[in-house]
Amino acid sequence: MSKTAASNTNFEKQLEELERLVLHMENGDVSLEDSLKSFEQGIKLARSCQKSLKEAELKVKILLSEDGAQLTDFEE
Repeated sequence: MSKTAASNTNFEKQLEELERLVLHMENGDVSLEDSLKSFEQGIKLARSCQKSLKEAELKVKILLSEDGAQLTDFEE
């Protein structure tokens, strides 16, 4: 598996884990101590996902700059 494929899989797994943690905490059947542990783990996962997204954005910017194209913000 290539490094890029591994990074994509890792990002997807981290995002799934983050979603699972949020659902678990929203359920309300979690002790304060477990909620804090889940929150801490969620913060770590969110930061890791943000880092992966920033790295991907940088790669896109580099690739587009090689072609002279410009990156614009996504509008919904």
